[in-house]
Amino acid sequence: MSTAEKVRTFTGRVTSDKRDSTITVELKWSRRHPVYGKVVNKHTKCHVHDVDNKAKLGDLVEIKQIRPISKTKTWELVSIVETASQ
Repeated sequence: MSTAEKVRTFTGRVTSDKRDSTITVELKWSRRHPVYGKVVNKHTKCHVHDVDNKAKLGDLVEIKQIRPISKTKTWELVSIVETASQ
């Protein structure tokens, strides 16, 4: 198995772009409850490395998992899928 097959990529919304070279992306996901069968919606916040500060608040972005850059930053910006209409 090559390293290209192991790369995890996700799509999420930018919730913060205030820091230099870092954005916060919210990933929304849902699972069915094992006992009650109800769909439970959840979200995860990731700190993403954005070298050129291209992504802005509200943008839909694609991110991939990389080696740790800092204590909380283990994701990198791949591309901006959709820009926010502001």
